[in-house]
Amino acid sequence: MEQYFESLKTCPLFDGIGQSELPGMLNCIEAHVSAYIKNQTILREGDPVGTVGIVLSGRIQVEKNDYNGNRTLLARLEPPELFGEAFACAGVQRLPVSVTAVQDSEVMLIPCKRMITACANCCAFHTRVIHNLLHIVAEKNLMLNQKIEVISKRTTKEKLMAFLLVQAKQHNSRMFSIPYDRQALADYLGVERSAMSAELGRLRREGKIDFYKNQFKLL
Repeated sequence: MEQYFESLKTCPLFDGIGQSELPGMLNCIEAHVSAYIKNQTILREGDPVGTVGIVLSGRIQVEKNDYNGNRTLLARLEPPELFGEAFACAGVQRLPVSVTAVQDSEVMLIPCKRMITACANCCAFHTRVIHNLLHIVAEKNLMLNQKIEVISKRTTKEKLMAFLLVQAKQHNSRMFSIPYDRQALADYLGVERSAMSAELGRLRREGKIDFYKNQFKLL
């Protein structure tokens, strides 16, 4: 477990917790690490909820598939981001989304009840972890509202520009990279890939953007 300490120190869930406290804390909350190969399912829609995950290596994505098999990409996550915390804390019985490895990945899984319930030893870090968890859930809620604002635009062009402007603000730069390939970006925006690619080409010809693969520049 020690090989993951450097990554865990940067995880917002453990903000304010010293490295010397990590071994005892991870043991107390019954954290364990699992490895997944590319395209392997980590959590499946309909599974019982109760686990919070931390990405230790690789990249994962959170997605939802409708009755007809159409995929909506909700998020792509990299180390040391969390997943599943909102559903676990909300007391949802069944997972409404699936979590899949985009690359070969390692994930730390933590039983939510162990994390948010003070143990018999009254470990001091429990209060800190609960505080951090609430902060993370609040931030994720803001991000969700941001996505709703983007995908609520009427046209593919408006959705693209709204998304790219959000990315520019997050990177504090007109030049930035996005974590999606073309199909994943189309799934995230809820549009057809061909129509989106046509709009990207049109925006480039209009002199509004330039791009190469997943690197973009707002002009």
